[in-house]
Amino acid sequence: MKAYLILEDGNVFEGKSIGAIKEVVSEFVFNTSMTGYLEVLTDPSYAGQSVVMTYPLIGNYGVCLDDQESYKPHVEGFVVNELARLGSNFRKNIELEDYLKQHNIPGIQGIDTRNLTKIIRSKGCMNGMITTNKYDDLTEVMKKIHDFKVTGVVEKTTCKESYILGDGIKKVALLDYGAKANIAKSLVRHGCQVTVYPASTTADEILANDYDGIMLSNGAGDPAENVQIIEEIKTLVKSGKPIFAICLGHQLMALAHGFKTEKMKYGHHGANHPVKDLKTGRVYISTQNHNYVIKTDSIDETVAKPWFINVNDKTIEGLEYLNENIKTVQFHPEACAGPLDTDALFEEFIKMMEVK
Repeated sequence: MKAYLILEDGNVFEGKSIGAIKEVVSEFVFNTSMTGYLEVLTDPSYAGQSVVMTYPLIGNYGVCLDDQESYKPHVEGFVVNELARLGSNFRKNIELEDYLKQHNIPGIQGIDTRNLTKIIRSKGCMNGMITTNKYDDLTEVMKKIHDFKVTGVVEKTTCKESYILGDGIKKVALLDYGAKANIAKSLVRHGCQVTVYPASTTADEILANDYDGIMLSNGAGDPAENVQIIEEIKTLVKSGKPIFAICLGHQLMALAHGFKTEKMKYGHHGANHPVKDLKTGRVYISTQNHNYVIKTDSIDETVAKPWFINVNDKTIEGLEYLNENIKTVQFHPEACAGPLDTDALFEEFIKMMEVK
């Protein structure tokens, strides 16, 4: 069946429908990872977005359910150049297209994803529609596309109630703003007992349990939208507890300190982003997924100093707070899928709790 991808700039791509037969409007971003498509599909940070995979062949090892980063996919749509008909892997549970159908995710294959990616790089991430309907008049479609906005995604992706993982010595509260599963797994692997809390949990409830440390997770959408969460983080900061934050959590912590965030042109989405540790000069390859970034000129240098920067565009990739036991990173040290270069940052968090 034919399918169409209609962008808000007027570009229309014709391809073949994959996954669910469903019309969806969303924001479109591209991901440069060669592998890890299941982790991309199930990363809650993609809520409200459709993902264009730049690698030309996707689905060649099928779907291994143990690799899911959440209990279901969170992308709105999926765009590939070619979808492998049969996946080959001894761990495979299901074919990728069947997985997309099972979770009602529409997609399109057979389009020039290289050209599509160049458009997004040139003009910035933009809204669009995946549809199997051929529209002769795009007037109403364009209005629908232009009116779409990614909102309320933290509330949609967070867990509904708290739960505990692991039985380690260090006790950590993980605030779930749309957390990838491997964050909690990594903490458990490093000897922690992790209590995962919904995003709406108050600071008083967290502090009443006297945790050794607090982790703020990744998540989707505009960080500045989360006004109440930012207020709760301010209270957590005042407690003096060791806090480590990743991705959206990194941005929320900055906002709680009065810094500013802004939307990037096309964001960072992939497993090959170089970040430089400003203390050691060492460069690491990182996994990233974000459309927003902290404005460098908004950082009060008496409050925090840059810890990591992006080697490519010099954007802030990490902050150390000078008079507080707080460190934050924009990238994913749990890196699933992706390079394991920065897994040692979990050890850094352990040391922060030991100092406390």
